[in-house]
Amino acid sequence: MTRVVVVDDQTLIRQGIRGLLAVAGIEVVGEADDGAAALDVVADTRPDVVLLDLRMPHRDGIWTLRQLRDRGVDVPVLVLTTFDDDTLVLDALRAGARGYLLKDVTLEQLTRAVETLAAGGTLVAASITDRLLRAIRSAPPPVGVEPTRPQALTEREVEVLRLVAEGYTNREIAGVLFLAEGTVKNHVSAILLKLGARDRTNAVLRALHEGVLR
Repeated sequence: MTRVVVVDDQTLIRQGIRGLLAVAGIEVVGEADDGAAALDVVADTRPDVVLLDLRMPHRDGIWTLRQLRDRGVDVPVLVLTTFDDDTLVLDALRAGARGYLLKDVTLEQLTRAVETLAAGGTLVAASITDRLLRAIRSAPPPVGVEPTRPQALTEREVEVLRLVAEGYTNREIAGVLFLAEGTVKNHVSAILLKLGARDRTNAVLRALHEGVLR
């Protein structure tokens, strides 16, 4: 059974998510109402996925993501929030979030996202991704910084990256492409290196921005 921690400052929201996930066979093993408490709960429970709100008093979601990253806590974080501000989305992804959904999702969508992240995948709502890409493409490069071009991907690496973009895990990609899972992991590592990406989500966004994926 997939184990999650829910981080949200509203008690009713946490209780509602707990009840919904229980119906889907996902266990909530801990709750927290701000980022500082979340770090302790995550350390105590070692969940498979963290569901994280962004706007919270005291220590917010971006702070929490950065603290998890800086402390080397490699737990997949799915941002679940009412805020779809482009700056917040980018900040969350840059801080290490592996998924981003709005709270108007269905239980089926939420469950799929949790299971995808637990299995090593990434998932960002398509509507958010489209807006991000438009914003990235229209933004000028920082002053004095020359934009770097990614190294060319092989045909096989593009196939793997396309499946990554669709939320497939390494194991699922291996099944689709008839490859060993270890081979897929090597391809993903090469993709990250060539695109200069920190993680799978960042690689997909960079590939879409550069036209590697369409």
